[in-house]
Amino acid sequence: MEPQPIADELSPRELIASETVYEGRIWNVVHDTVQLSDDGTRIERDYIVHPGAVSILALDERERVLLVNQYRHPVGMRLWELPAGLLDVAGEPPLDGAKRELWEEADRTAATWSVLTDVFLSPGSSSEALRIFLARDVQLVPEDQRHARTEEEAEIITRWVPLDEAVAAVLAGEIHNPSAVVGLLAAHAARATGYASLREANSAFEAHPGLRSKASS
Repeated sequence: MEPQPIADELSPRELIASETVYEGRIWNVVHDTVQLSDDGTRIERDYIVHPGAVSILALDERERVLLVNQYRHPVGMRLWELPAGLLDVAGEPPLDGAKRELWEEADRTAATWSVLTDVFLSPGSSSEALRIFLARDVQLVPEDQRHARTEEEAEIITRWVPLDEAVAAVLAGEIHNPSAVVGLLAAHAARATGYASLREANSAFEAHPGLRSKASS
């Protein structure tokens, strides 16, 4: 008997009680009591309820990736990242959110999209699910059609970097943002097949806790 393919899977457990212990501007912290097993074992966990996010690895015809640099206050550093943002617009499909974030953060649009990978950024403490898209055939938005960025985003700078150079920076510990690290390594791996193995851009985001019912409906 051949082993089953390696794949994460849903594992429903009985929710005994749930309480919101902190309400924030963007996400809340909840305290859950969960029936872990049939023998009566229960666990209590505090975690962040997160709307999820999208990130975009924009690649040009010269195999250069578009990186953005901005200040991140919790770590006190300017980080090189991929354009990204929250799935905080009610009813907005992940692909539409990615197109919006590429326009808002990088003044770009793209004609060709696919799913690069999906990832949980900190599954032990947060429900945040991130979808990383590959965007190609990228175009610069005319100045009069660009988004007016504010606060930290007003300081964003962009740079086209060869994919191999960016991957080397990840392995050297010079790029720390998790979506950038995952996206760059995934793109490097996908390039071996000419990106032919990637999923369609509108594929169901089944890992996202808030989108599972929509994916199965």
